Amino acid sequence: MNRKISRFLAEKRPATPCLVFDLDTVEQKYREMERTMPEARIYYAVKANPAPEILKLLVKLGSSFDVASVPEIERCMAAGAKPQDLSYGNTIKKEADIADAFARGVRLFAFDSEAELDKIARAAPGSAVFCRMLAGAEGAEWPLSRKFGCDYAMARDLLVKAKAVGLQPLGLSFHVGSQQRDPQRWDQALAEVARLFRELEGQGIELTMVNLGGGFPARYRKRVPSIAKYVEAIRAALRRHFGNRLPERLIVEPGRGMVGEAGVVHSEVVLISRKSAKDDKRWVYLDIGKFGGMAETMDEAIQYPVTTSRDGGTTGPVVLAGPTCDSVDVMYEKADYRLPMDLKIGDRVSFLSAGAYTTTYASVWFNGFSPLSEYYI
Repeated sequence: MNRKISRFLAEKRPATPCLVFDLDTVEQKYREMERTMPEARIYYAVKANPAPEILKLLVKLGSSFDVASVPEIERCMAAGAKPQDLSYGNTIKKEADIADAFARGVRLFAFDSEAELDKIARAAPGSAVFCRMLAGAEGAEWPLSRKFGCDYAMARDLLVKAKAVGLQPLGLSFHVGSQQRDPQRWDQALAEVARLFRELEGQGIELTMVNLGGGFPARYRKRVPSIAKYVEAIRAALRRHFGNRLPERLIVEPGRGMVGEAGVVHSEVVLISRKSAKDDKRWVYLDIGKFGGMAETMDEAIQYPVTTSRDGGTTGPVVLAGPTCDSVDVMYEKADYRLPMDLKIGDRVSFLSAGAYTTTYASVWFNGFSPLSEYYI
C-alpha cells in the first residue's frame, strides 16, 4: 500500500468495504507502457475499471479505448474520448447496439463468427473490422475459455467475406489470457497471425493491423516479469514471424496491468471462528467477499496481497470468507494465507492491487449489502 492511500485511510477513515484508488499510479503505468512500446497504440480495456476519473485521466494522456458495450461507449465519450478512438472489441453484440455505436461514430468492430460479421455489415456498413482468433492461455492466472475467437481456417474465410460484404478487413486479434505470467505466450499466436497475413495477401486482401490483446499482469502474491520483458518477447516474435514486413498498426489492450496496482480494497473483520476445538485454522469473515467485488478469488485464481492493522507479530493459517448467506462466498481456503494471531473483530484487512475487476464485478444489493464504495484520489 503506498503512502498516498495509507494517508487517505488514516485521515478520512472511510466506511468499509471500499476501494481506494490512486490515479497517479495509472498515469505512471500508462507512461511506462507508452515509453516501453511506442510502436503500439494503447486501447485501455474499459471493463477493468470504467470509473469516470480513470477515463478522463486516460483521455488527457492520449489513450484510446477497448469497449464492450454501448454504456462503456457513452462513458468514454462523456470523458472526452472521440469515436475514432474507440474499438468495439466485444465479439457478442446486439445488432441494435452495433447500430447505436455506428450512429455515434464508432467505425472499428471485432467479430469471430459469420453471424456477427453479418450483423456488422447490416448495422455498420463500410466499417473496419478485425477477427479474433483462438489463442492458448497457458501461464495465465485468469485463463480465457473458448468463448471468444475462432480457428485459423474460419478467420481466413470470414476476412474474405468481410471484404465481399463491403467492410474493411483490417486485421486480427487474440488474447493470451488475463494475468499472463509468461511473456513467450504471444509467440505462437503471432506465428498464426503472420501466416494468415501472407495467405490473405495472396488472395488480394492486405491486412495492416494486429491487436495483441491484454494479458499484461499486475503484481499480486507471485512475482511477474517487468513490462519491458513482455515488450522484448513480443518484438522478438514479431520479427521472427513477420521479418522485415512488420504490421503497419499494433494495438495493445491493457486493463488489469494498467489499473490493478492502483487500488486497495479496505475491509473490516466481522467474525473470527473455528469449526472445532481442535481446528488450527481460523475462519476470518470480512465485510467483503466474492459478491461484493472479489469475484476473481473464484477457484483462488487471483491471489491479492493482504495486509492488516496488526501486521508484525506471530501469524497463523486462516480461511478468508465473505459476509453473505451463500456457501460459495469463500475467497481463500487452500492458498495458505496467514494473518496475525491477535487479529480481532473490528480490525481492518486490506487487499492490495485490487484496482481491476472489483467494482465492476460487485453485485447490487445481494443479501442487502450495498455496492462497493469507491474513492479516486
